[in-house]
Amino acid sequence: MLTLFHAPQSRSSRMVWLIEELGIDCQVRYCQIAVRNGQTVGEADPSNPHPDGKVPALRHDQAVITESAAIALYLTDMFPEANLGAQPGSAERGPLLTWICWAVGELEPALWSKMTGEADRDPLAGARYQAAADRLLEALWVGPYLMGERFTVADIMVGSSLAWARAFLPESPLLDAYAERLAQRAARVRADARDSPIVETVQAA
Repeated sequence: MLTLFHAPQSRSSRMVWLIEELGIDCQVRYCQIAVRNGQTVGEADPSNPHPDGKVPALRHDQAVITESAAIALYLTDMFPEANLGAQPGSAERGPLLTWICWAVGELEPALWSKMTGEADRDPLAGARYQAAADRLLEALWVGPYLMGERFTVADIMVGSSLAWARAFLPESPLLDAYAERLAQRAARVRADARDSPIVETVQAA
């Protein structure tokens, strides 16, 4: 049995999107988190198995997987028929792993630095931000998606950041078109509607 521990409007929202894209049977458990955007917002939900009280956390039978990148790889490897990942040993595996890790290790910190003003104050942070923006634009010039013609979990990882940080990236019709293309996906629309504890309450009634 698969269970995703999720807090609405958080990093775990992209995992709800992934679940919808995979079309799998996975229970979404809504829970309170202790920290949001670096600020303490309350007590951690005791039902959440994440050791730090954060989200996302995925429970698969007795196994617990945390961190978005790890969950993204775990689920796409588990359900290869959805064609959102890349099998070990394939030519696409390396680039896919690179994009997933880049999304959390480079893009997100660069976007936060822009949002907080650090990228405008610190030349090193500014250079890191510009490098991230340039790399994203360069990839989108090549194909409609990060891996070319095929939509993958890498687009979920990067596209979810665009949903909350588009205003902090350069003006670009290319980026706007990419963000709109992702927003119109049927699974994304379903995930956005599911990104609320109200939905689960109604379903459980």
